[in-house]
Amino acid sequence: MVKYVNLTLYFIFFYYLCILFYKPPIMAKDINRIKVDLAEKKRTNKWLAEQLHKDPNTVSKWCTNASQPSIETLLGIARVLEAVVQSLLQQTLQVSNMIYVKIPNIGVIKLF
Repeated sequence: MVKYVNLTLYFIFFYYLCILFYKPPIMAKDINRIKVDLAEKKRTNKWLAEQLHKDPNTVSKWCTNASQPSIETLLGIARVLEAVVQSLLQQTLQVSNMIYVKIPNIGVIKLF
C-alpha cells in the first residue's frame, strides 16, 4: 500500500512539474528574410508584388512572416532581387525542450 501511495505522489509531483515547465512548441517567428533583403536593395513590397504579379497584401504577409511563399515563388523572389535563395531564409536552430527526471527504483522518465 505504501509503495502505491509513493508512486501516486511521484506522479502528482511530476504532473505539476509538467504544468509548471511546459512550453508549447515555438514556431519560428522569422522564417524568411524577404523584408530585410528588400530594405538592403531599397525596394518596397509594392515593387516586389508588381514584379511577381502577386497581390500586395500577399507580399506584405510574406514580409511580416504571417505566411510563407511557396518554393517556386521563393525562387522567383530570389531572381527578382538578384539574391541567393539561402539569403532569403533564416537559419534555424533546433532546441530540445525535453526534461528527463530520474526517479529512485523506477528509472528515467521523459516528460516532454
